[in-house]
Amino acid sequence: MTARTTVVLVPGLLCTGALWAPQVAALCDIADCVVADHTRHDSLVRIARSILEAAPERFALAGLSMGGYIAYEIVRQAPERVERLALLDTGSRADPPERAAARRDLVATAEREGVRRAQELLMPVLIHPARLRDRPLVDTVLQMGADTGLEAFKRQQEAIIGRPDNRPLLASIRCPTLVVVGREDALTPPELAREIADGIPGARLEIIPDCGHLSTLERPEAVNRALRAWLTS
Repeated sequence: MTARTTVVLVPGLLCTGALWAPQVAALCDIADCVVADHTRHDSLVRIARSILEAAPERFALAGLSMGGYIAYEIVRQAPERVERLALLDTGSRADPPERAAARRDLVATAEREGVRRAQELLMPVLIHPARLRDRPLVDTVLQMGADTGLEAFKRQQEAIIGRPDNRPLLASIRCPTLVVVGREDALTPPELAREIADGIPGARLEIIPDCGHLSTLERPEAVNRALRAWLTS
């Protein structure tokens, strides 16, 4: 892509714009990066609609984890507006009942003990085990949870629980698509990323070594390289 474009970046559950800070800084020479607000509604349909209302007529779209679920819904509602799609550390399947129950249990914990506690409980599956003693990284992740807050967290979990199985959508996606996953992602492992990449015609899969679920923060240089190639190819 030779002309400058807008990239709409959608964070994950209990994540804020800090999730994408390394990419905003690294890509500002070739793109206008906008972090979407995914905190105000409790359904993916309404979240996607609100993001589309704020977005330019045509844009590139990148979502991580929950952001990927939202990205599918944006493509479902307005495929003609999405020039390029990047799906990072996400899946395409709906929650099974036991996963939905675990989400509601985590919300109950957050109501009793605070969102920080919920984020602490998630931490072992959010980042590579070797990074659990990386204080700046851990503090960034905990702060994103605190900044999101309890009410937004509850809305986000309800939206995620209500998401559809997006596998039937994959074959209809026609824009250039990049799929990124950390090799050690414990929440949405590489086999789920391969399922997405295999389902979208022409999609490219990038597996980042020594990396967990929050790839944009854990291995920003590798993610930045992949996104730059995606934007400029």
